[in-house]
Amino acid sequence: MARLPGPLLLLGAAGLALLPGGYGSPSHSLRYFSLGVSEPSQGLPQFLSMVHLDGRPIARYDSLTRRTVPLVPWMGELEKRDPNYWIQETETLQATEREFRADLEYVGRCYHQIGGLHTWQAIWGCELREDGSNRAYLDYSYDGMDFISFNKETLTWVAGEARAQILKRVWDANLEECRRKKVYLEETCTERLQGYLTYGREALERREPPVGKVTRKAVSDNVETLICQAYGFYPKEIQATWRRDGEVCKYETFRRSVAPNSDGTYYVWLSIEIDPEERDHFKCHVEHAGLQEPLVVAWKEETGERLSLRVEVG
Repeated sequence: MARLPGPLLLLGAAGLALLPGGYGSPSHSLRYFSLGVSEPSQGLPQFLSMVHLDGRPIARYDSLTRRTVPLVPWMGELEKRDPNYWIQETETLQATEREFRADLEYVGRCYHQIGGLHTWQAIWGCELREDGSNRAYLDYSYDGMDFISFNKETLTWVAGEARAQILKRVWDANLEECRRKKVYLEETCTERLQGYLTYGREALERREPPVGKVTRKAVSDNVETLICQAYGFYPKEIQATWRRDGEVCKYETFRRSVAPNSDGTYYVWLSIEIDPEERDHFKCHVEHAGLQEPLVVAWKEETGERLSLRVEVG
């Protein structure tokens, strides 16, 4: 059973008072993702653990370095307040790594699987919602399939499939550990989330609006592709759609996933195939936290066959 990180002791009760309401997002989340593999494969470490704040990675540990390292500059402030902070985090995750290896071996025996490549994953964390409510969870999977999860209300484990019943009986019997898991999920995790928000406030509030650009590419005499690019934006969350006379072209649009730039911002593009005669009916509609109003971008051909942009706000 994976060991969960302890409280953010360097903040204490005073740390909670530092947290003002609102960080430019209606809710906040702290999530831990840990992965163990039965044997090395294609450079993948046998154990990896990542910490995400509001969906963004902030710390990492793996079995190759056996150290917990920050992934964002503001996490360095924790070490200034407590020089032993990263040492303690490393020791916790080293213990988690040992427990993951034992769990993976045990579950493999439950499956009567000896040798070969298998995975054991855990996802746990908590969310603070806009209405003041919170949600917490702890789930395990084996070889990518839901295996067992913790019910903090009943202090019992829920088997995701029949073969998890053996592990359920073993973990249900350890009532003291179940109580510790409940305290962590309901109290400690929230305290850590609030502490991280205090330190990461400036980064979380950072807003870089997207720049819009539309280009076109001829496919045939009666078909062309319009490509809308939105780039240089932060945070990652963005809504971009092609619209024909104001109606969203949901099924006709091909899009690429949001990807990072080298400067820490993001970009995305989406395309649509149209009849060139209908070109003026199509506009790219972009919504982002860095924009006060949606950005609407259209393609226009000007004198000299030069490509240009017509940008509207509203």
